[in-house]
Amino acid sequence: MNFTEFNLNDDLLKGLQAAGYETCTPVQEQVLKMSQDGSDLYVQSQTGTGKTAAYLVAIIQEMLSKEENKGKKALIMVPTRELAVQVEEEAKTLCSASRLKTVSVYGGVGYEKQISAIKRGADIIIGTPGRLIDLCEGRNLSLADAAFVVCDEADRMFDMGFYPDLRKILKLVPKSEERQTMLFSATLNTYVKNLAWEYTRDPKEIEIEAENITVTEIDQELFHVSSDEKMKLLIGTLKNENPSSVIVFCNTKRSCEVVAKRLEMNDIKAGFIIGDLPQYKRLKILKDFKAGDLKVLVATDVAARGIDVNDLAMVINYDLPNEAENYVHRIGRTARAGKSGKAYTFCSEQDVYNLPAIERYIEMQIPAKVAYPEQMMEDKSAGIYIKTEYQHDDDDFHGGHRNEHYKHSEKHCEKYERGKKRSDFNSKKERTDRKPYKRNSFSDKKINPEELAGMSYEERMKLYKEKYGSKKSNSERSFEGKNSKKAGYSKSSPSNKSYKKNGYKKNYNKAAAVQKKPEPKKGLWSKIKALFGKK
Repeated sequence: MNFTEFNLNDDLLKGLQAAGYETCTPVQEQVLKMSQDGSDLYVQSQTGTGKTAAYLVAIIQEMLSKEENKGKKALIMVPTRELAVQVEEEAKTLCSASRLKTVSVYGGVGYEKQISAIKRGADIIIGTPGRLIDLCEGRNLSLADAAFVVCDEADRMFDMGFYPDLRKILKLVPKSEERQTMLFSATLNTYVKNLAWEYTRDPKEIEIEAENITVTEIDQELFHVSSDEKMKLLIGTLKNENPSSVIVFCNTKRSCEVVAKRLEMNDIKAGFIIGDLPQYKRLKILKDFKAGDLKVLVATDVAARGIDVNDLAMVINYDLPNEAENYVHRIGRTARAGKSGKAYTFCSEQDVYNLPAIERYIEMQIPAKVAYPEQMMEDKSAGIYIKTEYQHDDDDFHGGHRNEHYKHSEKHCEKYERGKKRSDFNSKKERTDRKPYKRNSFSDKKINPEELAGMSYEERMKLYKEKYGSKKSNSERSFEGKNSKKAGYSKSSPSNKSYKKNGYKKNYNKAAAVQKKPEPKKGLWSKIKALFGKK
């Protein structure tokens, strides 16, 4: 169905023409049909199917065609700065022939330009929760006249990190009966639905296709590889296949920075996108990536949300995502608008237990292979400590709601090095009975890839436990160490209990110690009697 078949405003049709839109995607068609009566919407549609244009066209049409909406505002909340910039660019194109003005507000940059843009007049406001709250609390922005509220990437916006901020913002907009609310996302689970239901008014639910329809169009391949050989496999994949554009996904900010810098040390030009990166650098990296000047982009799930790149050749999951939904978000970027794409996943002993949940979610088994040395290349950065420039508190959530995992600092590294030197100094004599340490890799055992691909969940998990069950994480070892210390600790017997204080050693023997009873206090009469009783 074409946009011209709808009774749209002439200025909006000119904007659609300027943007190059002619035919509606399924989600755009459904949203336009159901939103014109002012109903709240609850939309589930895949990444890359045109969700952004769907809610922008619906809002702009309402604002231009109805008298009661003149002078009203539209609020669009997005999880990341990059998505805010992209939505603003698209909104400006669609509003180019009309009087409507758009403004985007987000953190990482100064307030002055954003405040001045708001004062000049803003009809459509696109922003991240943190900056919206700051502007409202500073009385530089009022949302009391917001007739439209859109929550894009709702599964992230209603995550535990954003939920308190959303509650604050939704208290500043008119009641649900006085506004139109739309929720958009690629994945909407029951937990998100329960939270979203609180802020909508009898919403109409739109679901466009299922998750597995998108992923089946992508050439997926999973490589079982040990964690210490991931970088070799990544270098080999990038140099052997030489993709025109690729996004490498990592689970933490620090990993993104480290992976990008290691690729640079191996003569592969790469950039990274994380929340701590200054905004001007983020925008420059995105611009270079979209223009083709930068082929490799390393990013976290949150920072990459909303990055719209045409004809993305490849996606590489350097880390297996902790949430199954994120797997769909990641690989969905390489098969947009019905195009085919390629997605590689590196599965090591550290994240292999996330695999069954992902395969259950996408309702298919990812074709699996064992990574062999022929696919890998030498890592020139091996053994080199990578110093990171930015303070990393994962994730990119607004103040106080970030996860505190995977924090690294130079002090920890220095303590480790000092401890290592001391241990080396103390152990001058080498043990001759110690066997040489051999690091195991998944390719050490001969495993038939075809047999692995045909295994069930239970069989594969049994294989993983047999292969990696003996390997324990640092946290598990430290936990066991603490427990062993506690178990081995015993208080000395009462007769031998001693402690040293101020340089003097005192021994206490409870059996031989005689406890003197305190003498009772003498009264006045007893003192007089004692005085006269003296000879």
